[in-house]
Amino acid sequence: MTNAQNLPPRAARVRCARRTLLAAAPALLALLAPAAQAHHGWSWADGEQITLHGTLESISMAPPHPTLRVKAADGTRWQVDLGNPSQTQRSGFTGETAKVGDAIVVLGNRHQDHSKPHMKAVRITLDGKPYDMYPERIRH
Repeated sequence: MTNAQNLPPRAARVRCARRTLLAAAPALLALLAPAAQAHHGWSWADGEQITLHGTLESISMAPPHPTLRVKAADGTRWQVDLGNPSQTQRSGFTGETAKVGDAIVVLGNRHQDHSKPHMKAVRITLDGKPYDMYPERIRH
């Protein structure tokens, strides 16, 4: 036993590794936080809202946020991000609320890069019933 605390060499290495991990954790979190915020925030979206009319092609309720695939009348397939799972559920929308083939109207903010058919919904409307993901953001 050669270390100062009289620990066996393997135990000393494990303790050192734990200290290193604990010391590095805040720096790692600081590096990853902006990427997570950019993904889940609104910084990628236009400030102007648009209305998309289309047909549901797929519904995914998987985290980090539910998404819809919507085919517009012109044939463009849009990715529509809904609120986080709890927001989406509070709006009344669930995986059973709609089915593939249903007509849908989406109010939301499209991607700043207009070559990407991607938007974040503030409200979706199915069969005349609105589901407000972000009621405080609705401008229409």
